[in-house]
Amino acid sequence: MTFWTTWQDYKNTQKEVELPTNTAAHIPVKIRYVDVGTDQTGTILLMHGIPTWGYLYHEVIPPLVEAGYRVIAPDFLGHGWSDRRDRFDRSFQDQARMILELLKILALSQVHVVGHDTGGAVALILAIEHPQVVNQLVISNSVCYDRFDDDMLDFGHPLRWKPRPIDDLIAVLEESLAMGLSHPDRLTADFREGIIAPWTSPEGKLSLLRNASALNANQTMALVDRHENIAAPTMLLWGMDDPWQKAEDGQQLATEIPGAVFKPIENASHWIQQDAPEEFTSALLKFLW
Repeated sequence: MTFWTTWQDYKNTQKEVELPTNTAAHIPVKIRYVDVGTDQTGTILLMHGIPTWGYLYHEVIPPLVEAGYRVIAPDFLGHGWSDRRDRFDRSFQDQARMILELLKILALSQVHVVGHDTGGAVALILAIEHPQVVNQLVISNSVCYDRFDDDMLDFGHPLRWKPRPIDDLIAVLEESLAMGLSHPDRLTADFREGIIAPWTSPEGKLSLLRNASALNANQTMALVDRHENIAAPTMLLWGMDDPWQKAEDGQQLATEIPGAVFKPIENASHWIQQDAPEEFTSALLKFLW
């Protein structure tokens, strides 16, 4: 099959579904997602974090499909091209509810779950509170414990950021993308433009601020006592150069989740799917096989 050469190609491949009232939110919300491949060897759910969207996985998805997997990559509530109205919460628990409803609509009872950044926190919630959904679990450079990126926390302060121009927001995002890559050449023009594109309108800017305001260490610390209850086979897949989600967090998680393995990716940073896509995909496929 043909995959994407630009972020616009990726966006045009996305499907859209409306989730009913009182499932992910008190109002109906629209979710955009990529759904490619055939379930010959299983279905993989890929979850991004903040400030990215499903496009983060654009280089990872094709080899997973070629290996026989069906791949689902949704944009979280308020992220990417999913519903961005200023009318609902974007907490990790709400994102988990969104995922459960999406899987229900897609008639998927169990999937391999991969979560990066805040998507990792959502993945932990699924594995702890909805274990029947999770076949195998991969947590990658994830928000956990009480470690959160200062830039994203700053975005969540409406009095500080709401009056500022979009160009200021873009400048911080560009700096963040560069800081989270060990290989500067991987900050391609298309990757930079694609990741930032959802936030370059007034609606997008406000949605990112609301997403950031949902970051709350109470949500992740509430999981700590239950890491030991995770039953799914688990891998912590970590870019070791991450300046925000430190390797020691992933190593600690690996000691708290029964049977978990810690897989380091050297010379890779936070945006590991872009920084080291071949290593990321190879480790993922080896674990799932």
